[in-house]
Formats: sequence, C-alpha cells, structure tokens
Amino acid sequence: MGADGARRVITLPALLHLARVSNLPTVWSNVIAASVLAGGFSATGLALVLLAMSALYTGGMVLNDAFDRDIDARERPERPLPAGAVAPATAWIIGGGLLAFGVALLATFGTESAVGGVALAAAILVYDAWHKGNPFSPLIMGLCRSLVYVGTALAAGAVLSAPILGAALVLLAYVVGLTQLAKRGFPHVGALIAAIALVDAAVAVLGGNAIAALVCAGFFLLTLALQRIVPGT
Repeated sequence: MGADGARRVITLPALLHLARVSNLPTVWSNVIAASVLAGGFSATGLALVLLAMSALYTGGMVLNDAFDRDIDARERPERPLPAGAVAPATAWIIGGGLLAFGVALLATFGTESAVGGVALAAAILVYDAWHKGNPFSPLIMGLCRSLVYVGTALAAGAVLSAPILGAALVLLAYVVGLTQLAKRGFPHVGALIAAIALVDAAVAVLGGNAIAALVCAGFFLLTLALQRIVPGT
C-alpha cells in the first residue's frame, strides 16, 4: 500500500457499508432457527456462534467488495473502495481476518464444527472470487446461507438430521431465488434479504419454538430499519 493509502482515514460509516452490517440480523435469525432444530445452546455458546457467523458474514461482504473493486469503480463508484474511503489492502486484511476469526470461534466447539466453519468460509471465498459471470453464483450464495444452519447445528453437537438439512435446503432455495431476482434488477432486493428472517421464523415455528419465531420476526423488522441507515446491497 502506498503512502496515500497508509494515511487514509477509515470512517465508521464506510466500514459499516463495506460489511453490509444492516443485514446482520438475518444471520442472527439463521442461527436462532438452526439452534431450535439442533436442540439449543447455553447462553455463552449461542453468543459465540452468533459472533462467529457475524464475523464470517461481514468478512465475506468486505472481501466481496475487494474482489469487485475494479467493476465497482465503473458501475458503483459510490461504494467505499472505489470512492477511496477504504484502501484495498485494508479491505483484504479486515475481510480475511474476520473469516479466520469466525472459523476459529467455531473450532472451539470441536472438530466437526471447525470443519463446518471451514466449509462456510470456503463457500464464501468461492462466491466472492467467482460470482461475476458465473451462472452457478446464485446456488453458491444459497449454499453459503444454508451452511450457516449446518455450522450452527454442528456447533451445538447435533446430528445433521432430516429437519436440519431440510430447513437448510429451504433456505438455500429462497436465497437462490432472491439472488436470481437481484441479477435481473428487482427493485426491492433489500426487503427480500430482510425476509430471510421470516423464513427462519417459519422454521422456528415448525421446530415448536414460538418465542424463537417471534425473535426471528423481530430481526426482519430490525433489518428493514437498519437498511434505512446502512445500504444492504
């Protein structure tokens, strides 16, 4: 990084935009719904998984912009990297560090959970590096979200049962659909992203936990509210 990049001041709004933090409640609802099917966590365990999945999601978002910086310079120059608000080298360091941190947290739950974390990080990297012009990119994006369910279940020490895998597949299908709509210029992609939490609410209901379903529905509303402050796409 050159002298100009070294002296660049990174603002909090730029970092929040880069990491798409407004969509984080949908990751939390993924964890909540998956934990219902997996039998639950202790309070500490749930907090660690929420932190791990948050780190993996935000790290993936930061790296997504790092990979796309040249395209964004032409098509979306207002984004933090082409706008000069964050140096590319800084984005690589932050994004890679967050992915590693997320995997490390999941590894504290055991080998199977570590494998789940590595699989999720790998899927994120494949999507980030190869989504432009890739006809399979919606499927890879859906896989990233479904692996949040799988990773959460493995951290809880659960067997990957039919209900867990079935819910993961439903989430995959939903995300594939919204990604296809986004590619076609659908105007309300942010709302569709927020509605991931409603899918999770339905999963929690089917898992017999009405309180968790209400929490997930609340995350839907929270995502919509945060998207008014920090762009979700």
